[in-house]
Amino acid sequence: MILRLVLLFLLIPAPLFAGALPPGQKASVAAVVRAVTPGVVNIATKRIESVEVPAAVDPVLQEFFDIPNARLKRETTSAGSGVIVDAERGLILTNEHVVRDASVIEVTTKDDRRFRAQLIGRDKATDVAVLRIRGSNLSAVPMGDSRALEVGDFVLAVGNPFGLGQTVTSGIVSAMGRTGLGIEGYEDFIQTDASINPGNSGGALVTLDGRLVGLNTAIFSKSGASHGIGFAIPIDMARRIMTQLVETGEVRRGQIGVSIRAPLGGRPGAEIVAIEPSSPAALAGLAKGDVIAAVDGRTISSPAQLRTLLAILPAGTEIEVRFRRGDAAMQARLRDRGGAPEGCGNGPRPHALTGLRPI
Repeated sequence: MILRLVLLFLLIPAPLFAGALPPGQKASVAAVVRAVTPGVVNIATKRIESVEVPAAVDPVLQEFFDIPNARLKRETTSAGSGVIVDAERGLILTNEHVVRDASVIEVTTKDDRRFRAQLIGRDKATDVAVLRIRGSNLSAVPMGDSRALEVGDFVLAVGNPFGLGQTVTSGIVSAMGRTGLGIEGYEDFIQTDASINPGNSGGALVTLDGRLVGLNTAIFSKSGASHGIGFAIPIDMARRIMTQLVETGEVRRGQIGVSIRAPLGGRPGAEIVAIEPSSPAALAGLAKGDVIAAVDGRTISSPAQLRTLLAILPAGTEIEVRFRRGDAAMQARLRDRGGAPEGCGNGPRPHALTGLRPI
């Protein structure tokens, strides 16, 4: 009898630990990483900087040692990241600050091929730049729809932190539509807690289906290391800027001819406080006091959001504007015009938060 009980116990399958997956299965994003990482590149730049000779500031020492009254030039290097978005044309999206003032731009792919990159165009106000490399068998990361992102969605950040080489981190979307940070002229950031560090600039923020939804660009940190608050440029903004840079080499921003502010009482939208005569807004029938609520179906929650949306629309774009006039809901169609980068003129930019920095 005892022998039977022992044998019965040995034949009973051992219970799994609570929450454990069946043997042979594991939770992993390795397949997504394998698909995405060939399209994320490392970017190395060289810059020529002019520096003052310390002794040259003292005329006595300058004369005694026969030091010329001139500034010396030195070469500096830096590292960042980029994303191949068009393999056939070799187009790469990155941050403008990664390639700013660079005399040489070198791109290294996942398979260790190196290319001298051509700068197609850059836009400092949105911190977007487009490069081109010429090579075969390139891999692109497919672009997704950043407007479909929700707080809580899982994302992966891929880049070249501290110049160590390609690195993948994970997290979630922490917030959407972050503005007023003072990093860039036009802001509509995706906030994520995926670990982002210096060198990740221009790298990919992707969803778990391998779609590019953002370019990692800045972190909030007082020490310089990642504190779980990172910001990425939405791919919808970057794509619009890229289209103009590829077609014309520059960005011509839309302008409708209004000055705006936040509506009183904390209501959403952008209230018109002044309107230019004969401007697109005036010709379409908008007036002082109207509150713009949506543009082309996109809800406007703040003046900064409207300013950014208009800034990434090419000049001459026809748009539909929905607005409130008192208690009445109204709409109008207008064609924006080209204008200065300050777009719809909603006042000065706020100061940057302490510890907020590009990466």
